[in-house]
This record gives sequence, structure tokens and C-alpha cells, in this order.
Amino acid sequence: MKRVAMGSLLVLAASAVMSSAVAAEEPGPWQLRVGVHNVRPKSDNGTVGGAKATITSSTRPTFNVDYYFASNWAVDLLAAAPFSHAIKLNGGKAGSTKQLPPTLSVQYHLAPTGPVDVYAGAGANYTRFFNEHSSLGNLKLDSSWGPALQLGADYHLGSGWGVGADVRWMRIRSDAHLNGAAIGTAAIDPIAFGATVSKRF
Repeated sequence: MKRVAMGSLLVLAASAVMSSAVAAEEPGPWQLRVGVHNVRPKSDNGTVGGAKATITSSTRPTFNVDYYFASNWAVDLLAAAPFSHAIKLNGGKAGSTKQLPPTLSVQYHLAPTGPVDVYAGAGANYTRFFNEHSSLGNLKLDSSWGPALQLGADYHLGSGWGVGADVRWMRIRSDAHLNGAAIGTAAIDPIAFGATVSKRF
């Protein structure tokens, strides 16, 4: 009888240890990503002041905060250091600007706890332009609201760590003003390519 009781206790203890190990491996709801993104405006950025506008690319550090509100669903907030762009009119440099593009997305993850997780996201982008400079006068670029799309993949290294890459598209349109007068709309609509290191906790 004592042997049966002792065996039962050992089985219960082993089950408790295994349950604790499984619980310890369960990922937490938060994920932090740190990396870089290269923002590449589309080739045709519209007509500004009667001239063909071109906005150059820019690469800056970025970070994301993700919150998993369900096993396969997460909310993602993208933030970044200010991106800097040169503004060209008919091929010649006419000015420059900086911008911050915070983007909020809802993501669907195919395998959030697997070795490789492919995900897609959709949401909204807000872009604020500042520090505009132009040799033509006082340049002002209005802020922009627009939809945003994302496709990415993470490779999980273990212990919550991972590396990943993603591509984003954002609809960014900014009305331009020179010396207080409207001179056109810059259609930027960039594609952003990113590489990140992540930690889930």
C-alpha cells in the first residue's frame, strides 16, 4: 500500500514538473523588435510647382512593439528615427525634409510558436513632415493619413529571440505649399524593406 501511495506521489510530482515546464515555454503576449528600414518612395512622385518631383530613399533605425491579443493575432506599432529625404524637381535638388511615419497594424501570424512564422498585416499610417528646406522659398509639407500593408517572416532562435524581415507599403500623399501658396501634391507611396531582431516576453 505504501509503495502504491509513493508511486502515486511520484507520478503527481512528475506531472507537476512537466506542466510547469510547458507553462514556462508558453510565449508571452508582448514582442519587441529592433532593426532598420529602408524607405523607397515610388519613382513618380507627381508634379509640384509644374515640375516633376522625385523624393529620394532613406534608411533609419526602427522599432516595433507587438501585442498578441489571440494566439494568431497581434497589434503592431511601428516607430522610427526621423527619415531624411532630398526633394528633386526636374532632376535638380530643390529641397529636403524629414518625416516620422508611425504605423499601427493588425497582423495575422501563420505559426507564431513555430520555427518560422509568416505573417501579414494591414492598418493605418500617419506621416508627419518637418524641417522642410528649399532653395525656392518657404516650403511646407502637410501631414498624411493613409492605409498600410505588411508582409513579413520571423525565424525563431529560442528563448523568445528571433530574427526577421518584412516589406511594407504605405499610402503617403502630402500637399505642398511654397511661400504660403499651394503648389501641388507629392505622391510618395513608399515601399519599406526592414530587417529586425526580436524578443518575445
